[in-house]
Amino acid sequence: MALFWFWAIASMLAAYAILDGFDIGAGIVHLVVARTDAQRRSVLHSIGPVWDGNEVWLLAGGGAIFLAFPTLYASSFSGFYLPLMIVLWLLILRGISLEFRNHIDSPVWAPLWDVTFAAASAALAIFYGAAIGNIVRGVPLDAAHFFFLPLWTDFGVGKEVGILDWFTIMVGLGTFFAAAEHGALWVAMKTEGDLEERCRRLANAGWWAVLLFTALVALVSPLVQPHLPDRIAHHAWGCIFPAGAIAGLFGMRSFNRSTTGRRAFGCSCLYVLGLVGSLAFGLCPYVLPSNSDPSLGLTIYNAAAPPNSLKIGLVWFIPGIILATAYLFVAYRSFAGKVRLEEAGY
Repeated sequence: MALFWFWAIASMLAAYAILDGFDIGAGIVHLVVARTDAQRRSVLHSIGPVWDGNEVWLLAGGGAIFLAFPTLYASSFSGFYLPLMIVLWLLILRGISLEFRNHIDSPVWAPLWDVTFAAASAALAIFYGAAIGNIVRGVPLDAAHFFFLPLWTDFGVGKEVGILDWFTIMVGLGTFFAAAEHGALWVAMKTEGDLEERCRRLANAGWWAVLLFTALVALVSPLVQPHLPDRIAHHAWGCIFPAGAIAGLFGMRSFNRSTTGRRAFGCSCLYVLGLVGSLAFGLCPYVLPSNSDPSLGLTIYNAAAPPNSLKIGLVWFIPGIILATAYLFVAYRSFAGKVRLEEAGY
């Protein structure tokens, strides 16, 4: 049952990475690709109807962690308190930027929120990536499964680590470029004319940065976390996840010139799904490794709630996930196609 919840949570976080990933990416690129107020509004129109619904999957994943792995929830939320507060503020800034932008007709008001939206989106992508890097590298858990990390120490990956080091920064930058690519392909799929063309050109240029950081992270991660190559060595079927990421990565490049852009964006979704799947598979059974003593790491077994709690949670999880999936289907079907500024919205 604990293994089921591990993969259920990984699936919800993968859905969040794919869905909120493109609207975070749209925020990163919108000042670059949009040259006029109408084009910036078009970018916001492309994500406006769905961005808040996308974040449901983050809430669902966090709630499932609280239900299924309470020890992980308590440990990570105390040890990562500072970055979690930063992420919370960045999420708030993105939300109010979208909602407040068009409330006042002023030459200063809209540009202020445009810059805020772009900066918050960029910082959020980097902090998410740094969080992933911390999980891969491991944290200094004690015997009570608690830890504290300063924002940085000497930027090394030894035992005395901080939230930011050379590895977590590298993963953060890789996440930034991946989100920007994902967002550019989404906006290209949803818009027309010069805006679509600039998005396609940016995606073509940014693809090389995504390729570079994907290769760097793939090469360095097994050195930082030795559990990763051991996991692949004993369970070769897990290669399906990095294979999917590679196929998606090169598919983005190949299909970027297609008529509708759907295939390129679909390949970007496959790339993100492959990365999240690779992370979950590579760490399993760990949910939070220890970088000092592997025996102190949190696993799906020593961090899980009692079996009865997991079973009761499943009773509520099934109808909840059905409702969330139905909402997702209806929302994206209702707002399918190219955006039109004359429609009501952002």
